[in-house]
Amino acid sequence: MKYTVLPSTDIKVSKLCLGTMTFGNQNTEAEGHAQMDLALERGINFFDTAELYPVPANAKTYAQTERIIGTWFKKTRNRDKVVLASKIVGGGAYTAHIRDHDMFSPKHLREALEGSLKRLNTDYLDLYQLHWPERKANFFSVRGYKGHPDKDPWEDNFEAILATLAKLIEEGKIKHIGLSNETPWGIHRCLQLAEKGYPKMITVQNPYSLLNRLFEVGNSEMCMREGMGLLAYSPLGFGRLTGKYRNGMPENSRFKLFPNLARFNGDNSILATDEYYKIAQEFNLSLTQMALAFVTNRPFVTSNVIGATNLEQLEENIASVDVDLSKEVLKAIEAVQERIPNPAP
Repeated sequence: MKYTVLPSTDIKVSKLCLGTMTFGNQNTEAEGHAQMDLALERGINFFDTAELYPVPANAKTYAQTERIIGTWFKKTRNRDKVVLASKIVGGGAYTAHIRDHDMFSPKHLREALEGSLKRLNTDYLDLYQLHWPERKANFFSVRGYKGHPDKDPWEDNFEAILATLAKLIEEGKIKHIGLSNETPWGIHRCLQLAEKGYPKMITVQNPYSLLNRLFEVGNSEMCMREGMGLLAYSPLGFGRLTGKYRNGMPENSRFKLFPNLARFNGDNSILATDEYYKIAQEFNLSLTQMALAFVTNRPFVTSNVIGATNLEQLEENIASVDVDLSKEVLKAIEAVQERIPNPAP
């Protein structure tokens, strides 16, 4: 395994992070425990979860992923071996079954964090992230900012949020904080407030893959110049970049089970994946490992959040950390990006 540190800290984390959003839906408790066992055995010491998980989110399975991780900590007593990250949900109809107003109010921030700690069987989180903005800014399948309503009800509350998070840090319940699904403006606003003495957001967890490189437009420079790191999620495009959908829709696959998760199913995503598959074949690589290695080795990526539904997939994903892409492979990848840019925002 390769390691780095969380930005602005001395916390060593693996370049691959175990994503857990399948635990409690596609994966049982026993399967989740087996994945965590294998990840830790292979050197992954960084686990990411959220109160929202598993995905797709609904009231019936709310926070089940955190409970599964918590029973694993209770059984194995491995909490001290894991750098643990979780998240509080942001705004939108998708999260209304959890909270439908004032998502990041002092009361809700405290209640959400304490709920996560209880479920996870721990008394602190190494990293606590705001899962979504509350404002109307970020939506899947949109490449650019389209503006917000003239009478946008949201008012800038970043200072109040950071003041609450500062108290939770002082109480020892959080070590560090981060963002997720954020834009350059949201990152910039938090960095402004850090200059006033509030805690600094040290990471942002956004989608990034061969099918969605929009992070490179604005966010990557922001992070590299300001000492933040990307925790890249969906590096395989919900499995599209494994190549398993090239000849149909496998049973029990994510797209088969959850057809509403459609942003990687567009014609250009399919076309681009075929082009990347040809590159992998030409250079004797698996498409999965080529796609993961590309993400892991970007200079602005702190850790690549990998996920799997079985141990065979997880083994292949973990092995990608040892794959170094040649200049010829990278040149071929850039040529596809030029022809079919960001087909799955």
